[in-house]
Amino acid sequence: MANVSSSNGLEKYPKLRFPGFGEPIQAKKLSRYLIENTDRNKALKYDKSDVLSVSGEFGIVNQIAFQGRSFAGESVAEYHIVETDDIVYTKSPLKANPYGIIKVNNGNPGIVSTLYAVYHPIDVIPQYIDYYFCNDLRLNKYLKPLVNIGAKHDMKVNNAAVLFGDVYFPNATEQSKIVEFLQILDYRIKKQRALVESLKKYKRGVIQHIFHSSSGVGWSYVKLGNIFKKASRRNIDGKIKNVITNSAEYGLIPQRDFFDKNIAVDGNTLNYFVIKTGDFVYNPRKSNNAPYGPFNRYTLKDNGIISPLYTCLVLQADINPSYLAWYFKSDAWHRYIYDNGSQGVRHDRVSMTDDLLMGIPVAIPSADNQRKIARMLDTVETRLLAFQSEYALLEKVRKGFMQQLFI
Repeated sequence: MANVSSSNGLEKYPKLRFPGFGEPIQAKKLSRYLIENTDRNKALKYDKSDVLSVSGEFGIVNQIAFQGRSFAGESVAEYHIVETDDIVYTKSPLKANPYGIIKVNNGNPGIVSTLYAVYHPIDVIPQYIDYYFCNDLRLNKYLKPLVNIGAKHDMKVNNAAVLFGDVYFPNATEQSKIVEFLQILDYRIKKQRALVESLKKYKRGVIQHIFHSSSGVGWSYVKLGNIFKKASRRNIDGKIKNVITNSAEYGLIPQRDFFDKNIAVDGNTLNYFVIKTGDFVYNPRKSNNAPYGPFNRYTLKDNGIISPLYTCLVLQADINPSYLAWYFKSDAWHRYIYDNGSQGVRHDRVSMTDDLLMGIPVAIPSADNQRKIARMLDTVETRLLAFQSEYALLEKVRKGFMQQLFI
């Protein structure tokens, strides 16, 4: 690919192009490439099982397969017919797309509600349009001058007017080259995402198997209060600025990394607890990933501070800390909280008293098995992090290409 300059009035150049393509790209109306499809389902060729939905993330999908049921009215005779490779414009605002979205039907033919507009492609690679408008900024910039939003947040625009905006499409040969390249990249990203999800599932299964088989010879149970003590170190001088968040998914990480900023205000952190490497922290806030709150070990080098709503615990016994960290990532201790705890007034937070917390039963195998379990799960986690890092890199690379291959 070659880097080129950017613009010259109504003729522009993308920042990145494949070899052999150097001519400027002229602005043309989208109507040069699309024509409205006015076909209706009057002959009832399609029924409710063929109704399509349009998703910002997943594109055009079968409504029943995607949402579990049909939302179609009693009759679908007036629904628009959508052929494979047709383009659909939704007149419904989304959070990232207040003027609606434009998607290509890459699947089977079907029908959509009259609230949608449907277009046939002419002299254009349909999937190129899909890629062109999948960038939120580009899509919103295109639609904003064409659409008026009504009092009920509906789109005040007729189907033909959607095509009145300017687009910068290269010739069909270059379009095809770009689509082929991006489809290969998307396939690679899809495979990498599948690897990540597969390893996550494997990790969950291993954790479930180990800690729900924690009985028999070599295993014993101790109360949490017999191996931990609460830490009461306070940030009374305000010197520590490293505010830590206890996340169910990411563990104990700096708040600025989790939220892209510090939520805590400097003057409000004097009462925060100070945590050190190796400390354990319990957060009573519930989530889908941690229905009884995340319980994590702090592994960062620098001291941090945590909200007084959290509980900081220091290990006092000769037990493998990595093993304990994995134990608390399991749900083996959840039944005890369910049987003995109170849900409290707030449905989003466990009502955790000190006695309840310190009474949590902890399954302890032999020292040798602690090491083996910790080593095995650490190895799985290391591999998962590598897979996730590669996936994130691929997504970053894709984002870069999407910004540079299009105008």
